[in-house]
Amino acid sequence: MLSGRKLCCILSQATIETRKGEHTEICCCRYEVLSPDAGMKRAALFLIAVYASAPVILYLFPWILGHIIFSHLLRFPLFVDLSRPEAVLNHTCNFYLDTEEGVSVGVWHTLPASQWDEAMGRSPEWYRETLGDGRPVIIYLHGNLGTRAIHHRVELVKILSAAGYHVLSLDYRGFGDSTGEPSEAGLTIDALFLFHWVKKHSRGGPVCLWGHSLGTGVATNTAVKVQEQGSVLDALILQAPFTTMGEVVVNYPLTKVYMFLPGFENLLRNIVAMNNIVFASDKNVKTLTSPLLILHSEDDDIVPHHMGLKLYEISLQAQKEHNTDVQVEMISYSENLGFSHNKIYLDPNLANVVRKFLQNLSQ
Repeated sequence: MLSGRKLCCILSQATIETRKGEHTEICCCRYEVLSPDAGMKRAALFLIAVYASAPVILYLFPWILGHIIFSHLLRFPLFVDLSRPEAVLNHTCNFYLDTEEGVSVGVWHTLPASQWDEAMGRSPEWYRETLGDGRPVIIYLHGNLGTRAIHHRVELVKILSAAGYHVLSLDYRGFGDSTGEPSEAGLTIDALFLFHWVKKHSRGGPVCLWGHSLGTGVATNTAVKVQEQGSVLDALILQAPFTTMGEVVVNYPLTKVYMFLPGFENLLRNIVAMNNIVFASDKNVKTLTSPLLILHSEDDDIVPHHMGLKLYEISLQAQKEHNTDVQVEMISYSENLGFSHNKIYLDPNLANVVRKFLQNLSQ
């Protein structure tokens, strides 16, 4: 009896001669006994090979990093029909906008609490008309991976809806049921198109961009474009924002294990640049004149808290240099709360925080 060992079958071929003078081949199987240490060595060698191959693969196929950054092909949650939002979110209408030729993006419009009772059985046209009721409209720009139906996104929308706001949740091109392929320029075009569409139908009512994670880069890009076009963005809320995409990539937990390799950080930054994915929010906030609210958890393990703090400091300095008194606020959540990257919606005071920020706009 063999204890704690494995049998390995080694196949070999042999040629034999039969009594009739014919030759035939047979397979022989001999067994070797592998010790546990040998099995562990093989497993360790396999892991080392995988670890060592990652930088080489990224170098040879730089487009892979772009797909990882957007993670748009991971369309979670599974088995959710995005054209029927009532399965996960009440008082919500689904519609599509053609932001460019060949690009159609999916959007959910969730009503403010005051209109819930009237919404039963109403048409998309009725939903669109409600945008002109004077209540603030929040355009929600989500992070990478998944769709507008992911749990933490839906929970945030519920809070904002209950607080009295219209919320429009956008799936950028390539995400969810939207067509096209994602890029920094493409995501910005989608958000900018939705902003102007909302502005048109809100009849002058306040419109706020709310970006989360990747969406904060989209939001600051869009805010700059709006400003350059001579329009006004009423407010900007950034949840778990970053300075640049390159900084996020080199600070990501999985990439940190490679940082001791000479030149690896530069390789990552160059590959990000090759994919034309910058999202330079640190540069964007220097020129923005919109009221800004930053929400960031100190235990964020995806986008470090110091990046949100850096944007806050840059924005404050810009206001001083421009001699303006535009509202700039930051709320940091203690790591003891465990909100991490996605769970700020668990703050029981979040609705009041947003209400106070948006109410100050009219004062």
